[in-house]
Amino acid sequence: MSDAVTATMTFHPQPKGGAPRPWAFPAPERGELPNGLTVLRCHRPGQQVVAVEINLEAPLDAEPAGLEGVATIMARALSEGTDKHDAEEFAAELERCGATLDAHADHPGVRVSLEVPVSRLPKALGLLADALRAPAFPDGEVERLVRNRLDEIPHELANPARRASMAFAADLFPAESRMSRPRQGTQETIEGIDAAAVRAFYEAHVRPSTATAVIVGDLAGVDVDQALADTLGAWTGGTAAPRTAPPIVADDTGRVVIVDRPGAVQTQLLIGRIGADRHDRVWPAQVLGTYCLGGTLTSRLDRVLREEKGYTYGVRAFGQVLRSAPAGGSGGAAMLAISGSVATEVTGPALEDLWKVLRTLKEEGLTDEERDVAVQNLVGVAPLKYETAASVAGTLADQVEQHLPDDFQAQLYARLAETGTVEATAAVVSAFPADRLVTVLVGDASAIAEPVRALGIGEVRVISG
Repeated sequence: MSDAVTATMTFHPQPKGGAPRPWAFPAPERGELPNGLTVLRCHRPGQQVVAVEINLEAPLDAEPAGLEGVATIMARALSEGTDKHDAEEFAAELERCGATLDAHADHPGVRVSLEVPVSRLPKALGLLADALRAPAFPDGEVERLVRNRLDEIPHELANPARRASMAFAADLFPAESRMSRPRQGTQETIEGIDAAAVRAFYEAHVRPSTATAVIVGDLAGVDVDQALADTLGAWTGGTAAPRTAPPIVADDTGRVVIVDRPGAVQTQLLIGRIGADRHDRVWPAQVLGTYCLGGTLTSRLDRVLREEKGYTYGVRAFGQVLRSAPAGGSGGAAMLAISGSVATEVTGPALEDLWKVLRTLKEEGLTDEERDVAVQNLVGVAPLKYETAASVAGTLADQVEQHLPDDFQAQLYARLAETGTVEATAAVVSAFPADRLVTVLVGDASAIAEPVRALGIGEVRVISG
């Protein structure tokens, strides 16, 4: 009988992390082409997929009355053929470049996004320039896009979260405000859009002198100046008088709107108001306090409604900029909101506990531990958040869209790290006053109306779902 063999294992040393390196949000280089197009470029070594963002000053409040949604149809139609390629050929050319092109419209304007391997950047910029310079807007393609948009609307109305957002905007903003109506139009307004309407909106609002291009990626070895001159530099268009954005007006009188969905087993919640945008000095403290309230699974709302009570899978608090006025101007605002869903039978108790959280926040404030966790989550993970060229380009384009300085994001992280617990508490209490919130509930009115009325958080009104 042979001797037993003892197996041995050799353990290699456990890898150790390197010394932490200072990080700051990248600063872009700003310039302007002879045609008036503003260009922000940002060299990011190692990012072989270049991201390009184009901001077009074509805001939703510029849409003609009765044609709301024309900005969305125009944005989608930019890639449906040019003076050089029809829709199929244009799509094939993009595919040959390994590029993706997307566009969407929102209150501040239209955003066009391109991603492409750096080796094919000049070719892709040429296609992008063609789409901006000479879109074909063929009748058949516009008609198809209109039909597609009409097909989307019933699905949006059936989605509780989307329906809550529509009802919230309709109740918060005055009826004459564009913000009170769906961003992408309604069935009635979309049905009236044709190629002529799209062309008219394009000609009225799309021009290089009011547009900005953001280019981010590994630009070493690429003659960016020549590529821009040959492509976006060939885009021409007249100047336009500066637009004056209408003021954002909202009524945050405490009240409840129930969008009736008979038999619904869940209630969708959307609670909020409008508040300060990024130009306000309170913004960093508001961001930090809102994160402590409902920014993650460990935030106060989740700790009570999810962990302690089991009412929900998650509730979030957030601030979303609606539109920013130019620096020093007026007319900007952000939507401050709490959203989530709960089972129908616990809608009343869940809302009661949510309001208790808000009132306790005012009475007792945030803790230093909550503030420290929020700072770590917001500031500490920033290098990971901005690993890709697309994430950097998107934030730079947001800054342009919101009339912010190029170093805003870098300064924001520094200010977040400096913000104390007392300041964050004051900001979030001011952002979410318990007696000045509009509440929208999408659910079974017969089951939830009376328990909600008993809470005394405002007049309760039921509308059809």
